[in-house]
Amino acid sequence: MQATWKGTVLAQSDETIEIEGNHYFPSASINRDYFQNSDTHSHCGWKGDASYFNVTVGDQINADAAWYYPAPYAAAEQITDYVAFWKGVEVSP
Repeated sequence: MQATWKGTVLAQSDETIEIEGNHYFPSASINRDYFQNSDTHSHCGWKGDASYFNVTVGDQINADAAWYYPAPYAAAEQITDYVAFWKGVEVSP
């Protein structure tokens, strides 16, 4: 799977985990040059607390376009530190 935004590959992996229609990419598969920590957090009743990244390509910022669970609940422990995308980021095979 590959995640792209504005024609730039943000992440690529053959070992994503699909949950609720979202592909979670191993943290080692993302290109850290495009990611900055965000102050945004959210909560999922069965996965736990999510943290977010802003994605920057050139001078364009896609705020909170990627999220991850640094310490998910036991039911979702397989996605610890895996990264998923939304907000216009295309995920495709």
